Amino acid sequence: MSAHSHHSHDHTTAEALSDPRYRRVLWAALLINAAMFGVEIAGGLRSGSVSLLADAVDFFGDAVNYGLSLAVLGMGLLWRARAALLKGLSMGLFGVFVLGRTVWALLHGTPPEPLTMGLIAVLALLANVVVAVKLYAWREGDANMRSVWLCSRNDALGNLAVAAAALGVFGSGSAWPDLLVAAFMATLALTAAWSVVRQASAELRARAW
Repeated sequence: MSAHSHHSHDHTTAEALSDPRYRRVLWAALLINAAMFGVEIAGGLRSGSVSLLADAVDFFGDAVNYGLSLAVLGMGLLWRARAALLKGLSMGLFGVFVLGRTVWALLHGTPPEPLTMGLIAVLALLANVVVAVKLYAWREGDANMRSVWLCSRNDALGNLAVAAAALGVFGSGSAWPDLLVAAFMATLALTAAWSVVRQASAELRARAW
């Protein structure tokens, strides 16, 4: 990473730490994600959708991540990098969990109910678009800030995919669209986790020197 990039990240991070709007956005994101976790758990169980349950677990993980970000917001770069590393690892665990749940559904599951699945996916998309728009101004910065932005971006992409899966299930009567989207969401989580862990590790090494 270039010196200019480091300077840009440091500048953006300093602005966020001194901007009360960033803290308010994180609180809003935490509350929205916690609420949608409950909605999607209920909807996923009712509809039998693996991708909806996967998205619910993602909402829960994001709520925890936003809470952790708030806890370390005023701390030094070392603690923020440690928090980002923890979040990156949790994102990776989520990806592994979803892959395992997808394999189980492939062997034992039945096609989900598409109407409930689709309506909740659209509601979740609206919630995540609101969060992503609010966080867009702070998408650059240290690993902790980047992980917050990636969470919101991935959620919006995941919701679009779940809505598309609902249409696929409705049109085909098969569970395959649901399972394929669940696998896609797992891959997205693993990719984002690798990006956050790599940046956080680099920041920790830089602080060690």
